[in-house]
Amino acid sequence: MPKINLKKDDLKKISSAVKDAESKTSGEIATAIIKESYNYAVYELLFAVTVGFIYFVVMMFFVGSIENRLQSLFWDYHIGYLLIFYGFSTFLVIALFYFLGNISTIDRLIVSKKIKWQKVKERALRQFMESGVYNTKDRTGILIFISILEKRVELLADSGINEKIPQEKWQSIVDNIIKGIKKKNVTSYLIESINECGELLAQHFPIQPGDVNELTDEINILEK
Repeated sequence: MPKINLKKDDLKKISSAVKDAESKTSGEIATAIIKESYNYAVYELLFAVTVGFIYFVVMMFFVGSIENRLQSLFWDYHIGYLLIFYGFSTFLVIALFYFLGNISTIDRLIVSKKIKWQKVKERALRQFMESGVYNTKDRTGILIFISILEKRVELLADSGINEKIPQEKWQSIVDNIIKGIKKKNVTSYLIESINECGELLAQHFPIQPGDVNELTDEINILEK
């Protein structure tokens, strides 16, 4: 399982960066980070069962040797011993590879990029709704959503922003955060990107008299 290595000082720096960025614009910036956007258990189990099936098929070619070995070990040998060996050993192989499938490095290999990216997008959209980014006064909220396991970032902008700023403008900001994830330095790169978002928003949505902070400046650390 990947870890979110954000200390109290990191959280304060991120919150301060959001506050500073929003001081120049009427737009709202929300941030969220999660260890993984989906538990992928069904894919890990499918991987383990597939390996177990391959093991079973391969071992069938050695049934004679295995039976001879069992006969030498047990005086009261019965065909049931062979069935127990195959059943139990296949179960162990499945259990072992299911455990291995939960290791982040292997998880990234057994689940396709397409599936991972889709799960991150779905989780980001859910956070976009749950955090209230979609419901700011002028529809000028953006969400920076970071998923560590998938090394994926989604930047979602509300309709008021999308009318003036095309999605392509955000790509360099997203790429910068991804670089930070890969370098295991999320905080510094995220702060840089928050500042860039603030400057971009300020160009189209300058601060207005009586502007109210509608969303929290703190990063949301999500469990699931």
